[in-house]
Amino acid sequence: MRLKVKDELFDEPSCEHNIKKKEKKGCKTASPGSSSGGCAFDGAYIVLNPIKDALHIVHGPINCLGDSYNQRTSESSGKDVYFKFGLATAMNENDLVFGSENKLKDGVIFAVNKFKPKGVFIYNTCVPALTGEDIEGVAKELTSMLGIPVVPVISQGFSGSKNLGNKIAGDALFNHVIGKKEPDIDILSDYNINLIGEYNIKGELLYIKKALSDNGINVLSTITGNSRMEEIMYSHKAGLNVVICSKALVYLARKMKEKYGLPFIEESFFGLSATNTSLMHIAENFHDDKLINRVKKYITARTKNTQNELEVYRRFLSGKKVLLYTGGVKSWSLLSALNDLGMHVVATGVKKSTEEDKDRIKEFDKNGNVIMLDNGNPVNLIKTIKEENIDILLAGGRNQYTALKSLIPFLDVNQERLFPYTSYEGIVNLGKLIYFELKSPLFDFLKSNFLKKAS
Repeated sequence: MRLKVKDELFDEPSCEHNIKKKEKKGCKTASPGSSSGGCAFDGAYIVLNPIKDALHIVHGPINCLGDSYNQRTSESSGKDVYFKFGLATAMNENDLVFGSENKLKDGVIFAVNKFKPKGVFIYNTCVPALTGEDIEGVAKELTSMLGIPVVPVISQGFSGSKNLGNKIAGDALFNHVIGKKEPDIDILSDYNINLIGEYNIKGELLYIKKALSDNGINVLSTITGNSRMEEIMYSHKAGLNVVICSKALVYLARKMKEKYGLPFIEESFFGLSATNTSLMHIAENFHDDKLINRVKKYITARTKNTQNELEVYRRFLSGKKVLLYTGGVKSWSLLSALNDLGMHVVATGVKKSTEEDKDRIKEFDKNGNVIMLDNGNPVNLIKTIKEENIDILLAGGRNQYTALKSLIPFLDVNQERLFPYTSYEGIVNLGKLIYFELKSPLFDFLKSNFLKKAS
């Protein structure tokens, strides 16, 4: 049994704040209550769950599954899509006393015989971790017995936050899945990449893949949006890892570089400028003049077409004030996209942002005075909205009532969002949706009526 989480997961040498500073701060370890809003299990499940032909079995009480199951609007295509099944061993009081390793083993065998998956992920949670369940031993035995990868995920919630759980998921893939198979020669091209940290929220992966394939760049593996076990197994044969807006999975990219010599870059596909920059960086990393020239021509043509599509929205949106309250990398990646729309981001949330994220915010802050909100409770958000005369709130679904109380429009930009926002098509979607929200006569009507009653 391995209960302790690896020390290197807390101290990532490839993180910019560790590179720049002589004394490495690393990531914070858990303290009581620090996992509120997303624990390590939550983060691990979110990363691995989009692998569509694997079963995801939560070893713990049933409410652990309820915390993470189907949280994101990740989309998948094709046959053998299992990630929408919520499976758990549902440990009870008897299991605490007598142990539940046999229950776990029998449950996995039953599920594999029923669904015939290409792999199984077993997630450790707080209760079996505290009672000493050996899920690594069970997984090893089942891998030999069933002939498919059965992967133990050491993700007990008390280990730390959701961000740490993302790293734990990457560690599980690196140790038990990646490098276990070689790809067929016919699926390789001259330019093969992996997309790491892309979860295909509302089909965003399709927009990214289109921009890449238009330039002859082949996505060999996606970790993990709309992915299959097989493609992750041979992902080590790519020529470049592209980490998309996911600092936690820099750990996985670094480990693959150390073992397989696979270089990596960090990019974003939110917004027109970011998409153009990402495509150029990918092309430049292959050191091929033919590819670089092709991408330059493509960027010129797509930028012109996209700007034409955005023109009607940009004229109206230009100068409109936005409060962006979302987590982590979206605090700056969406800021960049909103800059492309000519909007003024007055404040952005940084509660779940790293030091690198905050540096990126400053980089994209054109006006030099964006407010970084660490406290996003409704009272503080409403106060900011009123004091800064905000026109629209962009946040997660839980904050829509904050916007209603403030009588301003709202758009969901978190993982529950209803439309894709990446690449060229995505920025048009984002501009169109903000435009329609601001154009709605509802809020002018409500404001005028409330003002009349108040007077």
